[in-house]
Amino acid sequence: MNPKLAALLLALAGSPLLLSLHGPSALAVDPQEEQQKLHVFLLAGQSNMEGQAVVDLDHEEHYNGGRGTLAKLLEDPEFKERWGWAREDGGAWAEREDVGVWYRSQHEEKKGPLSIGYAVYGGRHHFGPELAFGKVLGDRFDGPVLLVKACWGGKSLHVDFRPPSAGGEVGPYYEKMFEELDAALADVGAAFPQWKDLEPELEGFVWFQGWNDGCDGEATRAYAENLEHLIGDVRERLDSKKLPVVVGQTGNMNNPALHEGQAAGAKAAGRRGPTVYVETRDFLRAAEDSPNTGHGHHWYGNSESYLLVGDALGEAMVELLPKRRRR
Repeated sequence: MNPKLAALLLALAGSPLLLSLHGPSALAVDPQEEQQKLHVFLLAGQSNMEGQAVVDLDHEEHYNGGRGTLAKLLEDPEFKERWGWAREDGGAWAEREDVGVWYRSQHEEKKGPLSIGYAVYGGRHHFGPELAFGKVLGDRFDGPVLLVKACWGGKSLHVDFRPPSAGGEVGPYYEKMFEELDAALADVGAAFPQWKDLEPELEGFVWFQGWNDGCDGEATRAYAENLEHLIGDVRERLDSKKLPVVVGQTGNMNNPALHEGQAAGAKAAGRRGPTVYVETRDFLRAAEDSPNTGHGHHWYGNSESYLLVGDALGEAMVELLPKRRRR
């Protein structure tokens, strides 16, 4: 493994979002030291991590007239007050130069400053949790942040992402997560030349997946154990026993058994390293208020849902990171 992937370490502090938390740390980091590193986060999962939030498509038949899109919601002053940072005053979608995104879909590689468009579809009409997550983590660090997305739609933890310690055949997408991470780090000099001399530091792992397992009884029952194995194996693979891990609830699915498995798996993993489980059920919006009324498996494409999910995952991750020293 690339020695530059050695992760910073140790977690801490409580938060109402955190249902499973591994003990506090007294460590603090110097903002000047942060400026000398490229702070890397691996974001993995299935289609909802790929990104299904609709930005501006407003066909009356296919996108419900634009209800629930980012463009439409930003017309609401209250919504704009919280999320207005996503768009410049002149109307262009904002780009954040101190946060980069690297994502390789089945069609193309997307890499550049944080903005809308890093989704599974071509063009810039969708986004995923990375948008708000990147905003939160960009605000947290004095140095630049790189988000590496490793996600594929329709994949289960029980089979496709199956980790080695779970027994049986290792899932091909478990291996592909690390292939994507290695490819992104090898590409930093070309994709983000301004950061080519910085040392990459893997700071955390985010897991946002579960729909396919929730549709299969055996996979649902095995989810807690599989998730515990996944987190442990990822930490071992990345040579970081205390790598901060955030697990997002599949809150768009009304499946208490799956949610219990996700919470239990995160709690078990939390005994060995900083791990949190973030509830997202309250972020689901009504189909009639969303652009994709028949896509409950994709949060109905509602942009507010994805912003709230990304924000919550980001705030949870910040709670796990070492606190900064006062200047």
